[in-house]
Amino acid sequence: MAGALIILIAMRESSKQTIARFAAAVAGLDFVLALPLWIGWESAAKDAFGFRFVQEVNWIDSIGVKYIVGVDGISMLMVLLTTLLGLIAVVASFSGITKRVKEYYVFMLLLQTGMLGVFVALDFFLFYIFWEVMLVPMYFIIGVWGGERRIYAAVKFFIYTLAGSVLMLLGILAL
Repeated sequence: MAGALIILIAMRESSKQTIARFAAAVAGLDFVLALPLWIGWESAAKDAFGFRFVQEVNWIDSIGVKYIVGVDGISMLMVLLTTLLGLIAVVASFSGITKRVKEYYVFMLLLQTGMLGVFVALDFFLFYIFWEVMLVPMYFIIGVWGGERRIYAAVKFFIYTLAGSVLMLLGILAL
């Protein structure tokens, strides 16, 4: 998310190529920072539920929401896959994205942030926040940089994800 904010705020007058390279550097750094999860997997301490690399901070005490992130075996692989594919997607888009380049890379980095959050969140409310953070940039990526029927696809994506998000929120609140 920090990379997206830097592109949005500090790189206002930068060239398209500079923005693309910076986004690739951020995506590459994400992948490099995810590698210790895999390398240190066996030696990492487990919590009572088998999660590793757990970080917990009280967030909204009044409703019992905590910022809890961690990984198990599947989510660790998903984090590695997300960061690797995020890097590949950013690099592959160097020549294909010619309009609204800055916005595209901001949305790509926000999308990666949301996906990573979904895979590491250990609190339902935090999971829901990351899920919504992931959907917003995906909608714009589909609607602005999609193919011939991108508007139709974006509207359909919005309708289905809105319905799913409302049902998910109701389920979380019912718990």
